[in-house]
Amino acid sequence: MDSNPAPAARTTDGGTRRLSVAVIGGSLTGPVTALLLLRAGFDVTVYEATPASAPLGGGLIGLEHTALDVLDRLDIPQREFIAYDSETIRQVAIRDRQPEQTALRTYPGRNTTWTLLHRALAARVPAGVLRRGMRVTGLTHHAGRPILQFTDGHTETADLVVFADGRSSIGRRLLDPGRKLHYAGYVAHRGIATNTPQPDLRDFVRMEPCPGAQFNIAPVPGGCDWTFYLGCTATDYEQRFGANPTRRVFALPQHITPAARTHVDEHADQLLPSDHAAVVHATTARMAVPVLDIDPPTRMVWPVGDGHAVLLGDALAPVRPHTARGANNGIEQAAGLAVALTQHRRYNADLPTALHGWQRRHLPTAVAAVRQGPVIGDKLGLGAR
Repeated sequence: MDSNPAPAARTTDGGTRRLSVAVIGGSLTGPVTALLLLRAGFDVTVYEATPASAPLGGGLIGLEHTALDVLDRLDIPQREFIAYDSETIRQVAIRDRQPEQTALRTYPGRNTTWTLLHRALAARVPAGVLRRGMRVTGLTHHAGRPILQFTDGHTETADLVVFADGRSSIGRRLLDPGRKLHYAGYVAHRGIATNTPQPDLRDFVRMEPCPGAQFNIAPVPGGCDWTFYLGCTATDYEQRFGANPTRRVFALPQHITPAARTHVDEHADQLLPSDHAAVVHATTARMAVPVLDIDPPTRMVWPVGDGHAVLLGDALAPVRPHTARGANNGIEQAAGLAVALTQHRRYNADLPTALHGWQRRHLPTAVAAVRQGPVIGDKLGLGAR
């Protein structure tokens, strides 16, 4: 007999059934959440809006020790998603396109890429758990159970809905519509250079050529990943990438116009050492990510009929990339949610109380990261003032 029975969720005929969880979002936080809850004995389905045929990819991600430990507990060895184990950050002041001063810092974690980590997570999600091409449009309830609505008119029920669907979260729009994204006034231009080797590059390097610009570069398998932060008005963003920044929150390679490419190349020639400018010029496929702010969240949990819905990761509170907290917040919140739900499953802990305890533990960290982003941006001279 199971010494840790599944939670007793009531049915309309007075019986009991197994608690079911719907996870919305199949990027990073969603699969981490699903894997943790599957291990804890819950019925989990992941719904991802992107169809299976759509190309996926992403740039550099810093994972702190707390997030790395969660992945350890999922039996994902670091060698599978960490290609370079350096903990060093080289912060280089640039004057007249030449390095002037270098300060060394130690990062409490490791760098990976979205692509490597997503591949490792996706390989462990059991067949049938992830359902692609399922875009959520609404959330209602019937007979006490939350009901998800999808673009094709399809509906699904669950006892708990976990929205881990990123910066443009439909969950946030449904549950917390007053908190909207605000453009911060600058763009993270990104690329992976494979044609210009950097054989001596082993650490994460941050270059600060002048107020209002920052260039980061780090080694990744097959080349180097770079991010160039440059100021940009909302009007210029729309002209260069085809839509306003709060609508096109990721400009993919097909959205990068010749004008956008020229803008970045010219600033590389003006501000960066010649070898780093050459890396930028040699990068064919590029992306751009507008830096966005949002009002700090005041809650993470909402009742939906007799069930609940929660927001976590970027769905709850997208943060500026300088904080290095986006992926870390999502993974840590997912782990905390699994702990709260496990106490409910094993010992019949009151579910609303467990969820609000989870919120009390993790909400302050999310709020702090949201507030920290503009402070860091101001120090770098980045963003609208």
